[in-house]
Amino acid sequence: MTQSHNEVSSWPQVRSYLLKHIPGWSYDQPDEPLTLQLDDDDWLLEVTPEGVLIIQAGYTLEDMQSILSDGTAEDLGSDELAKQAKFYLQQMVSKHRKRLTSEGFTERTEMNDEYVAMMFERSIDFNDLPAMTASIQLYRSKFSGTRS
Repeated sequence: MTQSHNEVSSWPQVRSYLLKHIPGWSYDQPDEPLTLQLDDDDWLLEVTPEGVLIIQAGYTLEDMQSILSDGTAEDLGSDELAKQAKFYLQQMVSKHRKRLTSEGFTERTEMNDEYVAMMFERSIDFNDLPAMTASIQLYRSKFSGTRS
């Protein structure tokens, strides 16, 4: 796929290219982001149709309830579960935060009634698909289970 520097790839082109060149994507609809499970601590990598690369970790509140209750019937409220999830996530992201922010990612936390996630986001260039693929593969390797 050769493109001039003035031609911008559309999401269907980008999506098709990524599906062909990187195995393991999850997706529901053609107009939704592509998601790739990373090996380290339940991290996900996502490419959105808007040209944003997201690397994120999160917990569902249901999973957090399971982790904290450890088989007991203790029923924690969603606010307490979200607070605990943020605590666990802070520990999880601390080993990657400095590197990601130095590479141009911005950090944000997203919370709702179902989950808490910490996301690192930056724009990704749809004009150079091989470079974009190499960047995704690089982050995939940086989040392998063998790297600290």
